[in-house]
Amino acid sequence: MHKKPAFAAMVSAIALATLTLAGCKEGEAPAAAHAPQVGVVTLQAEPFTLTAELPGRTTAYRIAEVRPQVDGIIQKRLFTEGSEVKAGQQLYQIDSSVYQSTYKSAQATLASTQSLAERYKDLVADQAVSKQAYDEAQAARLQAEAALERARIDLRYTKVMAPISGRVGRSLVTEGALVSNGQVLAMATIQQLDPIYVDVTQPTKDLLRLRRELASGQLQKAGENAAKVQLTLEDGSTYEHDGTLEFSEVSVDEGTGSVVLRAVFPNPQHNLLPGMFVHAQLSSGVNRQAILAPQQGITRDLKGQATALVVGADNKVELRKVQAERTQGNRWLVSEGLQPGDRLITEGLQFVHPGVEVTVAPATNVASERASGSDLAKRP
Repeated sequence: MHKKPAFAAMVSAIALATLTLAGCKEGEAPAAAHAPQVGVVTLQAEPFTLTAELPGRTTAYRIAEVRPQVDGIIQKRLFTEGSEVKAGQQLYQIDSSVYQSTYKSAQATLASTQSLAERYKDLVADQAVSKQAYDEAQAARLQAEAALERARIDLRYTKVMAPISGRVGRSLVTEGALVSNGQVLAMATIQQLDPIYVDVTQPTKDLLRLRRELASGQLQKAGENAAKVQLTLEDGSTYEHDGTLEFSEVSVDEGTGSVVLRAVFPNPQHNLLPGMFVHAQLSSGVNRQAILAPQQGITRDLKGQATALVVGADNKVELRKVQAERTQGNRWLVSEGLQPGDRLITEGLQFVHPGVEVTVAPATNVASERASGSDLAKRP
């Protein structure tokens, strides 16, 4: 008795499903799955100044080690350690008593020989003395003049002067110390810090590639700014003054395979000190048809190969292997694999794979900022 209602309900459900399917066939079919939407950036060629970032260290513009030129006891130190000194400023006083005595003796000897030479000059005319005696008196006078000059020089050297202007370091001798001419130990060291040198190293392979690209026309010379150099300090800040490239070393370091480039920088506030580690940015050339791809569109596979997904003319996804050389701001400089006009996928990469048909929309995850080609380019 209770089975009949259940059977009737089942029949009603089957009939309802049949009518529903019939309605679908008579009307529209169910919508097919939509093609995934991706955000793309259309690449354009633009000028880009290649800027090499090279490590280096600062070096004093001039260095002078102060050494004594006469023997004696240090009587006074006349400078403050770590202060600025001027060329010709007295730094030390060596006991000069012995040299003063020698100087006075030389003066007396010169007066005597000079008087004798003058007397012989009158007597030789009257043939009262021989010509040889007169010549010997003249020679003695000249020797006495030379001895007096030497005594004057030695007396002057008892005052130890600064050979150059700059910052003097700590004194390595104190009052009462015995110093001697030609000693190995310097009394103090003076370094000129304004301007200051920055020595950077560049791998020879980069130098050769740069020359080859310039010769082939792939790159053009950077122009007047090619000799300008900028610095980044150890704390990441940018040094406020630009420098000028002076020269490059003519030989290659066998140990590192690199050449040394020297730049000179103004250093009025002495913010740069000798021995500091810095990064220098040098303009090396201009690529007039550079492809700069947003970093969001460049990925790497398991082998480390840089790849990109682009949308082809038929709106299907294509996989490209690219050569990403360096970064500039938020973009990669791509030398191979991408062309002007390519639609690079930067948004929705996780939903697509090569061969899939997609719908295209402008990317919203890429900053609109377009840094100029002269901005810093860092190697990956």
